[in-house]
Amino acid sequence: MPQADTAERLQKVLAAAGVGSRRACEDLIFRRRVTVNGKVAKLGDKVDPATAVIMVDGSRVVTNTKLVYIAMNKPRGVVSTLDDEKGRTELADFLGQFQQRLYHVGRLDADSEGLLLITNDGDLTNKLTHPRYGISKTYLAEVTNGPLARNVGRQLLAGVELEDGPARADKFRLVDAIGKSAHVEIVLHEGRKHIVRRMMEAVGHPVTRLVRTSVGPIRLGNLRQGGFRHLSNAEVAALFKEAEEE
Repeated sequence: MPQADTAERLQKVLAAAGVGSRRACEDLIFRRRVTVNGKVAKLGDKVDPATAVIMVDGSRVVTNTKLVYIAMNKPRGVVSTLDDEKGRTELADFLGQFQQRLYHVGRLDADSEGLLLITNDGDLTNKLTHPRYGISKTYLAEVTNGPLARNVGRQLLAGVELEDGPARADKFRLVDAIGKSAHVEIVLHEGRKHIVRRMMEAVGHPVTRLVRTSVGPIRLGNLRQGGFRHLSNAEVAALFKEAEEE
C-alpha cells in the first residue's frame, strides 16, 4: 500500500482510534478482517490516517482527527443554518468554538427542535442526505384535535396524499393522550420540507410541538437544549454502516 511521509503502522492507527490494543488490532489484520481503501490489509502495512478509508468487519473506522462529528439539540426558534443573512439566531451561535467549516446534515425548521447532526465530512453528509440512502429519522410530536381515531396509525402507515406526492410512515405509535392533546412517535425515511407536520395535518391532527429524537442509530438522549456532544467512533461507524445497508 502507498506509504506517504505521514504513514503509520496500521495496527497503531487502529489502536489510536479505539479499536483495541495493538496486539488485538494485529490479530484483526492477521485474520483479514481489516480493509484499507477497499483492499484487504496485511501485517506490516502502513497508512496515512488522514486519508485512508479503513474498515473493520465492514464498519468504518474514523482515523482522520481533523474530521468533526457533532450531535446537537437544536432549540425551537433557531434556524438550521451556519450563516444566516437575516441575523436570526442560528446554529453558529452555539458552535463558535469550531474553526472548521461545518455542515448541518439535513434540516429542522425553526419551529422544530431536537437532534441535528453537524460535521465537516462531506462523504457522510452526502450519505445521510441523499434520498437513495434513506436514513431513518424518529420524531416525537405533540398534536391536537384529539382523541386520535383508531385508524390514524393505519392511515399514516399506508400512506397519505400530500400536494407534492404520497408520504408514508415506517412506524407510528401513540405515546400518551390527555384530553384533546396527544404525543405520538413517527419514524420516516424521507426528509421533505415540513413532512411530519403535513402528514399529521392530512389526518386531522395538527402538530403543536415537534422534536426529532433520533437519526439512524444516533439518539438525542438527555442532551440539553442548545447543547452538543462529539459522536464516538462507534457511533460514526454505525452511521456509515446504516447508510451503506439502506
